[in-house]
Amino acid sequence: MLEGDNEKNQPPGSVVNTQTLLPPPPPRLNIARYCIAAQAAAHPDKTALIVAGSGAPQQVSYGALDLAVRRLAGGLRKLGLPQGARLMVRMDNDVPYILTFFAALAAGLVPLPSAAALTSEEAEFLLADSEAAAIALSDDLALTHSPPAFVRVLTEEEIKRLAASAEPADYADTQADDPAFLIYTSGTVGRPKGVLHGHRVAWGRRPMYQGWYGITGDDVVLHAGAFNWTYTLGVGLIDPWANGATAVLYNGPADPAVWPQLFERFGVTIFATVPSLYRRILKYASFHRDGLKTLRHGLTAGEALPPAVLTAWQAATGTPLYEALGMSEISTYISTGPGMEAKPGSPGRPQPGRRVAILDPGDADDEEADETSAAVAKPVRELPAGAIGLLAVHRSDPGLMLGYWRRPEEEALVYRGEWFCGGDLASIDADGYVWFHGRHDDILNPMGYRLSPLEIEGVLAHHPMVHEVAVGELAAGEGVHILAAFVVPHGAGDERQLLDWSKDHLATYKQPRMVVFVDHLPRTRNGKLLRRELPHRIEDVQPPSLRDD
Repeated sequence: MLEGDNEKNQPPGSVVNTQTLLPPPPPRLNIARYCIAAQAAAHPDKTALIVAGSGAPQQVSYGALDLAVRRLAGGLRKLGLPQGARLMVRMDNDVPYILTFFAALAAGLVPLPSAAALTSEEAEFLLADSEAAAIALSDDLALTHSPPAFVRVLTEEEIKRLAASAEPADYADTQADDPAFLIYTSGTVGRPKGVLHGHRVAWGRRPMYQGWYGITGDDVVLHAGAFNWTYTLGVGLIDPWANGATAVLYNGPADPAVWPQLFERFGVTIFATVPSLYRRILKYASFHRDGLKTLRHGLTAGEALPPAVLTAWQAATGTPLYEALGMSEISTYISTGPGMEAKPGSPGRPQPGRRVAILDPGDADDEEADETSAAVAKPVRELPAGAIGLLAVHRSDPGLMLGYWRRPEEEALVYRGEWFCGGDLASIDADGYVWFHGRHDDILNPMGYRLSPLEIEGVLAHHPMVHEVAVGELAAGEGVHILAAFVVPHGAGDERQLLDWSKDHLATYKQPRMVVFVDHLPRTRNGKLLRRELPHRIEDVQPPSLRDD
């Protein structure tokens, strides 16, 4: 989007939260250089990163971070990998993971951050689908099957050695539109799809700085997510470093009580996590206001923030929570922030510099419609304030993905003219606040994870007990949803067998929490699954209580 475009020049129905849209990024841009190099030159001794866990915290200064990243980048270049080659990162949540990701960016490679929780089967799919030329692999995360001979395997020890001893390299002179990293998310055809981002994404994150974070170089930002998550990589690392702040990550046991201790220990000013963790902290952690004296506010994304959690957190801590709405394809683009009134139930307004609209979905309420053809064939029509439609962001936004990796059909479905539509149904009120009204597609969002039910259904369908299966969400408390598998069995059903099967083949966050056996699945006259009707197939069975809720 060109600098100087303003609201009066936008089409009817388009929403802009500022008079001036975000200017285009500089032609040459490298994410690693963008968020590390300037800070290392200006404040080499300032703490850039703290990783706390069971042992003594690991602390890395900006100067040491810059040197370690450039040394490892130099070592990676010696492998002879061409610029743009994919490097899969399958490592434990620790400092080497972070160094590997940013060193790959610095070397002009394309890192693929993956979750340690993935099964070997799931990790092997990502390795093959991405056509990765190399994989950084922790010993305890070894693959069941050896990678193909053309894939270079880098052990964690080799990563550490290169980061300590290789000749430092200059940051790659990449263009803003060059591929930067590949992140996998739920696909509409069952298997995860790769979301390819360019180096320009770092520039596209600038509207968040004041539109959501209110961040300065004096901040200490604690993020509670796993290291592979784009929420963590962006909010927890890239953005604090781009602003000269200190980033704090935690890799110890999952204990809600630890977070207030970290606030006090490290003087945390901004805390970022998902609503479900705020709920668990309120329920299980003990803390007092004196221990929170540095905490200015919390950030929340990944799932809708229940108004009750917002109210309880503010009452207990005396600090606000600022919510944001986003996705892997563009990160957050709707949010509340410092100095902005929050409307409970709304994730906020378009961030300053974003161009957002509500589009006519055409087929959203038609159960008999062919969604694939409808998405392509329907004309683009922007809707007025108050109308419910597809939430869309303009494709000129530099934070938007370059595209889906080798998935042209799925990529075509998310673009309507000049707009990207992630599948959220929403409305925008007269004050510019966005209100969420569910999904236009089948993507599920339990506990803050975006999941394709088709992927999970495909795994369960291979069990000999299963005749038909459909996966949906069940409410298990206010603002809490769990995955449930609705199964038409061959003969007698055994819930334990299916739950164990899912543990063997699916990452923890993809596993159904319960199995409901039914005589048939709800379908339309032409056989299309009515996923929204699944919860009505359960009457006398109560969802399992959530131990950590």
